[in-house]
Amino acid sequence: MITRYALFEGRIHDGQTEAFRQAILTEVLPKWKAFPGALAVRVTFAESRDEGAPEYPLILAISYPDLAAVDAALASPVRAEGKAATEAVLARFFTGRIHHHITTAHDHDLV
Repeated sequence: MITRYALFEGRIHDGQTEAFRQAILTEVLPKWKAFPGALAVRVTFAESRDEGAPEYPLILAISYPDLAAVDAALASPVRAEGKAATEAVLARFFTGRIHHHITTAHDHDLV
């Protein structure tokens, strides 16, 4: 399985954490879930971090069956819609940058 991560490095504007999270879940998540070929979408909000660690208030993970599916999703019109929705929310609540990483997952379920 291939997972594409989006790491939102930066900070949420003071007092806006809950509003940011709600906006991501209601305004942006539906777009991310519509990416063609996506098998799973995981939205994670930071609760704490090690001292001195960079601040990532949001990490998005979208899993695909293979790299071809990632390429198809990134070339789809849904990506442009998702990007526009994301940028609209970030403009209201976030200062920082986003960077993406594509990984090969090796899951080891323990249950």
